[in-house]
Formats: sequence, C-alpha cells, structure tokens
Amino acid sequence: MSKIIKSEIEYKEALSKLERLIELDPPVSSPEADQLELLSLIVSNYEKEKFPIELPTPIEAIKFRMEQQGLSRKDIEPYIGSRSKVSEVLNGKRPLSLNMIRALSENLGIPAKVLLQETNTTIPQEDNIINWRKFPIREIVKLNWLPNFKGTLKEAVGNAEKLLRDFLRPLGLNKLSPALYRKKVHRNSKMNPYALMLWRARVLNLIQNLTLPATYKPRSVTMSFIREVIKLSHSDEGPKLAKEFLNKSGIYLIIVPHLKSTLLDGAAMLLPDGTPIIALTLRHDRIDHFWFCLCHELAHISLHFNNDENDCFFDDLDVEGDSLEKEADRLARDSLIPPEEWQKIANNPTKNSIFYLANKLRIHPAIVAGRIRYEKQNWCIFSPIVGYRKVKKLFPEEFNQ
Repeated sequence: MSKIIKSEIEYKEALSKLERLIELDPPVSSPEADQLELLSLIVSNYEKEKFPIELPTPIEAIKFRMEQQGLSRKDIEPYIGSRSKVSEVLNGKRPLSLNMIRALSENLGIPAKVLLQETNTTIPQEDNIINWRKFPIREIVKLNWLPNFKGTLKEAVGNAEKLLRDFLRPLGLNKLSPALYRKKVHRNSKMNPYALMLWRARVLNLIQNLTLPATYKPRSVTMSFIREVIKLSHSDEGPKLAKEFLNKSGIYLIIVPHLKSTLLDGAAMLLPDGTPIIALTLRHDRIDHFWFCLCHELAHISLHFNNDENDCFFDDLDVEGDSLEKEADRLARDSLIPPEEWQKIANNPTKNSIFYLANKLRIHPAIVAGRIRYEKQNWCIFSPIVGYRKVKKLFPEEFNQ
C-alpha cells in the first residue's frame, strides 16, 4: 500500500502491513525498507489528521514549565505581575493578557499556539501607538458588544488588548491609529478617537452578518432618490420603512447606539467593494432629528463618495462642520423641504402652517417643526410636534441590552 489512507479499514490494513515489515527488519536501501519508510509516513499523516493531540491549557503549560525548570511562583512574577496576579492566573481566576503571553512565551519558551489556544497562530507584536487602556471597554461590555466575554469589568480592563484586537479586526491593523479618525469628524467636535474606533468596528462587525437583497448602483443617490425616502416619513413606522427601502437599494442602514464620548449622531461609510453604509445612533431620539440625520448621510453618499479621497464621515450635528459638511447640510435641508415651499411659511410659522405644509409634501410634521426650531434657534417651540422618544422604540432590539 502506497496510497493515501481514506478509511478506517484502509488504516487497519496499513497497520497490519507496517507491523509485518517491521518484523522483517529489512536491510537499509532495500525495496522493503523504502516501503516501510513510505508506509510509516502515510500512517503518521492519517493519525495526525484523525487523532490530533489536544493542546494543553495555558495553565497546564505554565505549571509544566515551572516544574521542568524548578521555578517558584515568585520566579514567574516578572512575566505575570504581582503575587496576587500569579495566584489568580494559576487558579484560573484571571485570563492571560497579551503582555503576559508575550513574556511567558519569550522567557519560558511556551509556544504561542498553547498560550493563545489556537493552532497556526503567532502572538501579535506590541503596538506602541495604541494605548489600549484608553478604550472605553467598560462601556462596550455593558452594551454586550463582547458577548463571548463572561468576566468582570476589572478583568476586561486588564485584558483589553487581547479582547479588543479581535473586536477591531474588521478595521484592519493598518487603520488602528487614532490619528486617522481625527481627520474624519466634524470640525470642532470633541469625539474621543478611541471610542470612535470601537463604534466603527461595531458597525462593521454587525454588517458581516447581514446580506443586502440588492447591489448598490453608483451615483443612484440623487435628490430625487432622497425625496423618495423622505416620503416614507408620513408613516408612523417611517424609520423602519426607510431601512427596508435603502437595503433594497443596496445601502446598509443600521442603528448602533453611540458611545458616550463620541457625541456621534451618525456616519456614512463606504466598503472596499463600493457598498455604502449609513449608521445612526439616535442620540437625540426625535423624529425630526432622525430624518435630518439620515438625509445628511445620504447627502454624503450623493456628493462625496464619488472619488478616492473620502470613504467615511462621522457626524456630530450639534457643531459646525467644514465645507463638505455644509454641502451635506444644504442638500439634506433642501431635500426635506424644497426652498420654494419653505419660503411660504418661513416668516410666520404656526401650528396650522406646519401641518398644512407637511400634508402638502406628504412628510411628517416633525420635519417642518424641526426646521423652524433650527432656523429660529429656539428649542422650546413646537416641542409636542417633533416626536420626542418616538424613534428608538421602533428599534427595540438595538436598545434592549
């Protein structure tokens, strides 16, 4: 037998033949010796595939190496930390951080695949640019963005790098510099770049499990297209209908709660294959704010995703933006309410004129009321009309953590 073993029967036949050849003890370089060598290799490969040896646990490997080298718990404190940390690790009460793994592998020679419990893997090199403790890991644990992590908040902080490297993988290691995100946000916004990275990674992690029913057609988002979306606002379930409409147009629309230090209302992003993503936070849970924010992100897709310079915008709509943001504001504003119609009520807006114009345009009256409040910079007027707390309840799965 000199072929690959494909079944248990063939394996037993090969073992029987191998035993006979071993008993013969053939001379070196004889045909039988060559056959013995080949058959041994074939059997060995089959056994490795069918009966793999399980990796020892990291704790077993550490204890074995300590016994082998005659090391005490104090001897491994430089690699793990304090005496209490060594005790917690060896008792299975504290997971190994990447810094611990690096030190144990380098100084005790324990293979990376054992410490990481993954075959064919290497330990990530230490990144001096990223300060892992600056990430708001406590917040994302509370939001259940790390569902596979079952430890305490303290353990999450201590194991931040290991947990977050996997979470941030969709961004690519070449995009982990926080400085990158300072260039993509609203001017004057005080967004925390570390929180922003986590939020964007959350968006990309979520869409990996989603499938769009259609392929996006470049340059299909025009003012006419945006106005078709806005007409859905006439329904009480308009935001949900907008999500369905955009998905069927090859555009992701997802709701991802904001992280507190991002001050984020929404974002427009472009995947490498050209598929647009709109992600909204509903930070201000009002109907008028939902529709303006959605139209602002659609305006970015329409105006600013037609070249290689821009692939993402992160928007805090409470602050003044740069020229691109002002362009998006203008297109959103004019799409929601055509300028010629706005002029008819701009000077003397009343509750009756709000509902009259909304009915005429077939849009939600909150949109008209919100425009008036913005233009007058008076956030107290027409409060009952703008739809407070009417949007989040349409997306309970995103907010019932």
